[in-house]
Amino acid sequence: MNHSVIIPPLKRIAVVGTCIPRQCGIATFTNDLQQALKNCDSDLSSMTIALTDDANTYAYPPDVALEIQQASPASYAVAADFLNVSNVDLVSLQHEFGIFGGEAGEFILGLLSGLNAPIVTTLHTVLANPNPAQRRVMDGIIKHSSRLVVMADKGRRILQDVYDVPTEHIAVIPHGVPDRAFIDPAMAKHKLGLADRTLLMTFGLLGPGKGIETAIRAVPALVRDHPNLLYMIVGATHPNLVRDEGERYRDSLVALATELGVIENICFVDRYLSLDELLDHLAACDIYLSPYPNEAQIVSGTLAYAVALGKAVVSTPFWYAQELLADHCGVLVPFSEPDALGAAVARLIVDGASRSEIRTRAYERGRAMIWSSVAKQYLKVFSDVRFERRSGASRAIRPVNDEAWNRALPPINTDHLAALTDMVGVTQHTKFAVPDRRHGYCLDDNARALLLLSELSTLRSLTPHEEQLALTYAAFVEHAWSPKDNRVHNFMGFDRTWLDDAGADDAHGRTVWALGAVAMRKDDRFLDGWAAARLLEMAPALVALTTPRAWAYGLLGISKLLRRFPGHRNLEQLRGELSNRLFQRWSDAAAPDWIWFEDRLGYDNARLCEALIESGHDTGNESHLDAGLDTLRWLMTLQTAEAGHFRPIGTETFGSDRRRPQPFDQQPLEACAAVSACLTAARVTSDVRWKREARRAFNWFLGANDLGIPVVDVERGACFDGLHPDRRNANQGAESTLAYLSALTAILSTAEQDSSSSRAARVVELCAAGTKPLRRVPNGVRTGLPEDRPEAQLSCGCPNP
Repeated sequence: MNHSVIIPPLKRIAVVGTCIPRQCGIATFTNDLQQALKNCDSDLSSMTIALTDDANTYAYPPDVALEIQQASPASYAVAADFLNVSNVDLVSLQHEFGIFGGEAGEFILGLLSGLNAPIVTTLHTVLANPNPAQRRVMDGIIKHSSRLVVMADKGRRILQDVYDVPTEHIAVIPHGVPDRAFIDPAMAKHKLGLADRTLLMTFGLLGPGKGIETAIRAVPALVRDHPNLLYMIVGATHPNLVRDEGERYRDSLVALATELGVIENICFVDRYLSLDELLDHLAACDIYLSPYPNEAQIVSGTLAYAVALGKAVVSTPFWYAQELLADHCGVLVPFSEPDALGAAVARLIVDGASRSEIRTRAYERGRAMIWSSVAKQYLKVFSDVRFERRSGASRAIRPVNDEAWNRALPPINTDHLAALTDMVGVTQHTKFAVPDRRHGYCLDDNARALLLLSELSTLRSLTPHEEQLALTYAAFVEHAWSPKDNRVHNFMGFDRTWLDDAGADDAHGRTVWALGAVAMRKDDRFLDGWAAARLLEMAPALVALTTPRAWAYGLLGISKLLRRFPGHRNLEQLRGELSNRLFQRWSDAAAPDWIWFEDRLGYDNARLCEALIESGHDTGNESHLDAGLDTLRWLMTLQTAEAGHFRPIGTETFGSDRRRPQPFDQQPLEACAAVSACLTAARVTSDVRWKREARRAFNWFLGANDLGIPVVDVERGACFDGLHPDRRNANQGAESTLAYLSALTAILSTAEQDSSSSRAARVVELCAAGTKPLRRVPNGVRTGLPEDRPEAQLSCGCPNP
């Protein structure tokens, strides 16, 4: 079944990379991208994880939440842990080999492998001929990234041809650029005091590999014909180069210009300019030079800026330039050939029309690269990744098979439930695992908790602490009942004052259900007597309630008490009234393509089916039983993903008039209800397929879901508050935890009953065959069955010799 998926908006992302005021191109890109994303979506919260190089400290801006020490592998693991705790929706990684520690920057893999959130990696370098270490790191990045972003189509082709990355795993998004008006360089030159000069420019952090030498060697020939020419080289020397060798490289360029006799025609702006200063200088240049000496340059932020401002560019044909300057958006000249470079510049100086045409074409191309446009493309990729993370996980899940029924069930642990409970009752909500007292308590959860411990007591003896918890929940239930109103309160503040008037329908029905479970079993502390008396007092008010879920909850509680006291006329009459109402709702709303009790789906849906199945079976009303089973079949079909795993009806569906259920957000309550209803169907029909359906629904908690991740912490018995399209909700409140524990208790109880029935059947089989299964005898001697067969420990007590 196909579902349209509503992806909630991004709320919180993290960008990992270098960050200003560190002087490097990635830092500038990281800052600009983050600011553009915020401008595009004012509701988006963003933080930076900054890579800090050794022995340096930086006055980072406030949005830098954490630093990674480049050379410390442990620092990367700490960052992953921090991001997981921060519960970010997505991580945007800015990758360049040189900014991460380890061989070929391998330490970054320690961060990526530890992240829970999806990762979108922007590749600022894509190597066509990586060495083994670089290939290993790239393979790791590809493995952990949900999407790879490159800034040129050449990068996409390399990823496909060299690294075997599927096309759909790659996004091509241009390098972002500032949005500046298209102006005549003469205006900007006047501001800089250079109105009488023909201005050439190259900018960026200075270092070998930029081809500056080639440009300087082209200047002498140009100066002969254009003595007012000035070549401005803007930017500080790269900090890593200064650290390793000081200003030796810059000095060599000065020496070269002096040797060629053009030092007066070359201006070194030896500092790191602010963005506004840089753009003012760039706006003033007549011709921009990009003389990289090597082809394997997949992106250049400086060239992108020049094009975006509408500069006439002369460049060597490195990969990025070939794409960006195509269609007469610039001039390409051979690598390391000063004469060719100079000739191209000379032609543009004298041919104003050609220069103007190139400038116009370049500026038009740059419009698609301004940051506002680029940010929208990134947000689209982020949204797609979140959707694909869900659907991709769905394809990986397989339905549970028969052998899985009794295997890999976790133990029951009530530690987290106890942590949520104080002397008043169980608190409603948490922040992560911490009880959030601001939301106080509710009767719904305390009734659920009382119901859980009652069911758990049939599986194993409660611990003394669990016994005390049961009394606490019973006391809350008692206090919520208002005899004068014949109704219950639901919400209580942390100050123990009721926040609502008595009259909560669903809480009333759920309380009757919990009381029925307690009253069904004898209790040494006479809780059963209290529960029976209170149920008999509260149950008649159910007929005044109007919600079908209140009727269903009440029916489940009444059915339990009638198992202990069959023939109780008032309860039997009430059961008949409520089950008739529920059946009538089904009759009124059901259609061939809509087999349901209402004209829309809500929460805790399967409880409606379960109540009608149980009451129909107990009363022998075949119409009610069949209707309950039919609706449950229909509902479980709706709650089946394309890959076969359980997909509960999402909260986006609750209360809406959508006939196509929405898959998110997914709630533990729905999985629990499905488990319980299917087990009830299995009990009354003896059809083992319902047990498989129940286990399929329970496996949602363990990771057989759309994201392929567990929704529970089995060690603490805690359940997360639902599944979003791309992650689980980090909070672990009472409703979710009780849903998980109740579903687990029901599954384990059924498994224990099946095991007991299997052993008993084997004993009867042996007796019928004339073989007596022998007990162990006091002195340790035994005869009969082999030691490793469980039948050796059984006795049916029959007289068969």
